[in-house]
Amino acid sequence: MAVGSFNFPTMPNIQGVKLNTVCAGIKQTVKDDLLVIALDEGGTCAGVFTRNAFCAAPVHVAKSNLAHNPRWLLVNSGNANAGMGRPGMRDALETCAQLAHLVGAKPAQVLPFSTGVIGQPLPVDKLVSALPAAVSGLSGGHWDKAARAIMTTDTFAKGVTHCLDIDGHSVHFNGIAKGSGMIQPDMATMLAFIATDAKIGQNLLQTCLAAAAGQSFNRITVDGDTSTNDAVMVMASGYSSAPEITAGSQALARFSEALLGVCKQLAELIVRDGEGATKLIRIVVSEALTDEEAVQVGKTIAHSPLVKTAFFASDPNWGRILAAVGRAGIHKMVLDDVQIFLDDVCIVNHGGRADGYTEAAGQQVMDKAEITVAVKLGRGAACQEVLTCDFSYDYVKINAEYRT
Repeated sequence: MAVGSFNFPTMPNIQGVKLNTVCAGIKQTVKDDLLVIALDEGGTCAGVFTRNAFCAAPVHVAKSNLAHNPRWLLVNSGNANAGMGRPGMRDALETCAQLAHLVGAKPAQVLPFSTGVIGQPLPVDKLVSALPAAVSGLSGGHWDKAARAIMTTDTFAKGVTHCLDIDGHSVHFNGIAKGSGMIQPDMATMLAFIATDAKIGQNLLQTCLAAAAGQSFNRITVDGDTSTNDAVMVMASGYSSAPEITAGSQALARFSEALLGVCKQLAELIVRDGEGATKLIRIVVSEALTDEEAVQVGKTIAHSPLVKTAFFASDPNWGRILAAVGRAGIHKMVLDDVQIFLDDVCIVNHGGRADGYTEAAGQQVMDKAEITVAVKLGRGAACQEVLTCDFSYDYVKINAEYRT
């Protein structure tokens, strides 16, 4: 179940970027589970990764290879190749070497990505056997197939496309993502791959991506767990007729804004597809001293099982939200200055239940599929948004049966 409806967009080709998917039979033999992405020579690539100390072998390899002008991305679903120690590293490196040999590249030019069950050996033979078919069918028009091949517990394929005008020149973006559970930055149990035809240097692209991820993928949470395998990648082919994007330019500001927009849209789709989700919750914390303080309050609310189950039950139990704000660890918070709202219904003011609040008004908001919790701390000018979802029976069922 997902919150709202979503149709995968029609995505134009990004010149200089090709994709293809095949079924390698890594965990099942019904759908494609292997994705290869090729970036033409001269393009640039940037990435951000999970900070989980037990990050998967492909994360280690991809982070290392990112400095070697990568041109190939190799993605599998069905197996995370995580928690496997040295054999996992050996397998990740072997898959890179096999793809590199097939396409005439250096192994360091291949970035591996895996998603699926932790603690099981990667079936390297199956993956390698499927590579020739994946490479032979590379095309610029397989974005929908790519989005489906990387899915695990996702209920729909997630994609975003955008066209930016810079001084009369078009710059295109296509992005796909997967993620449904174990969603808590840095980052989530998610993979995202974004391609653009912009011409931009690797260092500048890395700066743009880090900033965009910080305001998008690092502002979502489904269940508070941080995955071992997360990565967000941006590939820039340089084929746009727009001039090269340079530091301090107006074009850089426009490009950064567009990239952030794509990341935010993909991040929201992940939350809408949270495992067992029936509601999308926007938590907007304003009047904080700092952005970090605002995020701290927002995530404390978002991570509360009591708050999340109340939303699932459509129960206007506003005391749970009040308690979450109170335990967020905000130094010297003045309770009389705090206001809390469900949509436009004030539930807390002057340190307690708001005058005029009625259970009926709260119930009317809680019955909705999309709800905004607004917290005004009355301490400063910082404002941040965190996206989350409710916590349903199905979340427990999906994760209890995940390995079966």
